[in-house]
Parts: sequence; C-alpha cells; structure tokens
Amino acid sequence: MKILMISPRVSGIGGVAQHVSSLMGRLRGVGFDVDYISTENTVHIPVKGLYNPSFSFSSFWKGLYRRVLGVEYDVVHAHNIPSWFCLKASRGRVKVLTQHGVYSQQISFLHGGFFGYIGGRLEKYALKRVDAVTCISKSVYEYYRGIGVNAFYIPNAIDFNDLPSDGVRFYDRQVVFIGRVSLEKGVDTLLKSLEYLGRDVHVLIIGSGTRDMESLINSHANRHPNLHFLGYKPRSECLKILAGSDVLVLPSRFEGMPTVLLEAMALKIPIIATRIPGVLDVVDDSCAILIQPDNPKALAEAINNCLSGYPEGYISNAYERVKMEFNWDVVSEKYVKLYMDLLHGKGF
Repeated sequence: MKILMISPRVSGIGGVAQHVSSLMGRLRGVGFDVDYISTENTVHIPVKGLYNPSFSFSSFWKGLYRRVLGVEYDVVHAHNIPSWFCLKASRGRVKVLTQHGVYSQQISFLHGGFFGYIGGRLEKYALKRVDAVTCISKSVYEYYRGIGVNAFYIPNAIDFNDLPSDGVRFYDRQVVFIGRVSLEKGVDTLLKSLEYLGRDVHVLIIGSGTRDMESLINSHANRHPNLHFLGYKPRSECLKILAGSDVLVLPSRFEGMPTVLLEAMALKIPIIATRIPGVLDVVDDSCAILIQPDNPKALAEAINNCLSGYPEGYISNAYERVKMEFNWDVVSEKYVKLYMDLLHGKGF
C-alpha cells in the first residue's frame, strides 16, 4: 500500500507531530510505502499567524504538482484543516482526514467569534468532502458525528518502547508542564498559581509558543526563583524530565487528546489536569486529580496535596488504562483496518 501523510509537522514535541511520526513509523514497519508532506520538506513562513496558512498554500501546490506528474497513492491521510487543501489536490484512491481537536472552537477561542464562524463553515465543507474523518478523542468524534460528518474514533497513542528507563530531577519537589506555551494551554493560570506555592516547590515549563506568553513567563521567572522556563527541548529530553518529576500539570482550557497525559500515565507520574473535553477522554477521578480551568488557587492547592500524598491507586489505574487503550500496538491496527475497509468499499 502506498500512503501519503500530510501534516504541518511530523517532528518535534507537539502532540500532532508525535502522532503522525509514530503512525508513519508503524505503517512502514508493516511494509507500507509512506511518503509525507510537511513544513519539514515544504516552503512555509515560520511566523505566528502565517505558519499554517503558508503551509496550506504551499502544500496545496506541491500536491497539485505531484498530481500533474501522475503520482498516485492508495491512501492520502491528512491531519487537521490546514492540511485539507493538499489532501484535495493530491491524487489518492481513498482520502482520510484526522482531526486532533474541534477546529472551529479553537479558532473562535484564539481569534474571536467571527473567525470561529468562518472556520466552522470551512470545517463543515472540508470534512464532508473526504472519505472518512478520524478523531483522536471521543468528544471530538461526538461533535463531528453530531453535524453529519462520517467520523470514526481512533484515539491518540504512545509507543512504550520510546519511554526512558530513568528520569532527570533538578529539585527535591519538581512540578513540570510540557507543551505549547499558549493561552489555550492555561499557562497563565499556572503562573498565577505561583502566588500560592512555597518557594521549595519548583515549577518547570518546557515548550515554546507565542512571543507574548514567553515574555509573560520570563517576567514571572524574574519574580519567582522557583519558576524555571526551559524553552523547547527534544522529546527524549522532555520524557526524561517528566520521568524525574513529582507531578505533571496540564491547566488547559482546550485540548484534543494530550499526548503528554498518556506519557505521564505510562511513566507512572501523578497528574493534575483540568476537567475539560479531551482530558476527560483520557483520565477521570480514578486516575488523576482534576480541577476546573482558570482557577490558580485550586491548581496550587492540588499541587500541594499531590506533593503531600498521591493515591497509589491513581497511578496503577492510569497505567493499566494507557496500556490497554492508548498503545500504538493497538491503535495502528485500527488505522490499517480503516484504510482496508475504505479501499475495499471502493472496489480496490
């Protein structure tokens, strides 16, 4: 089977990039011929606000050029709406789009209601013009099924073979956030929670993001010696720091299905996260401490409680769940089955 994978990124610590790179590795491992189009091999503008639009534009022409040359794939599989234009331009017997979150909701939150409305119209148009839409979380799946999209639930996953055998610890009491440094991730809530934490609780923030948010973190770090902004780190280094930490915090306002939660579960690291869709598709009150978003005092209280004593049952419950439901050994087979079903349904 010849497959084209399209994604803004296929490398780095981002959840989408990890998902795509892992899926490509699994497909190649069973003998499929997998090509890809991403910003790693396509012209784009690496500037906030232009990154995805420039990739959409250039990848469309790249897909169209290959089509003119007669390049054809059995399956063209794109990830998120910015990749849809290249998906439509490419020649493929079957076309699949994976949504890692509800596009219109994310656009509305980041850019306002008008742009959210435009994003919603584009979303409906695009998703109804592919053979199948896969959703990495149940909440996203239910949303798209509700608006008449031919959606399938195939969750995010991790590869247990990628996990480190030991961790890296810098402080006696170490709390870590790993992810995109942005408003939807609730980093500002984490910064406000420092007012309620003792100086011996060291908070590590790993990731990159908007210039405004990075500046805000740096200004807080100047006032709080227990806040440490490490910036972008390779995924292998992130995992070692996660494995050496006392707790992972994820104070997000919006999520698709956060890979870092799955990694913490597999590494048996305590979790504090917000009670929102996406997060609740992964954990519940039996395997994590869940709080409401936008509540820095509650976040600080949860961190203090977690450091004082985290229920052992939470860790074992989380580990068993990620091993059984969110393991690439299981999830990759679901993608292959979907590809085969779609191809056979078209007579191939």
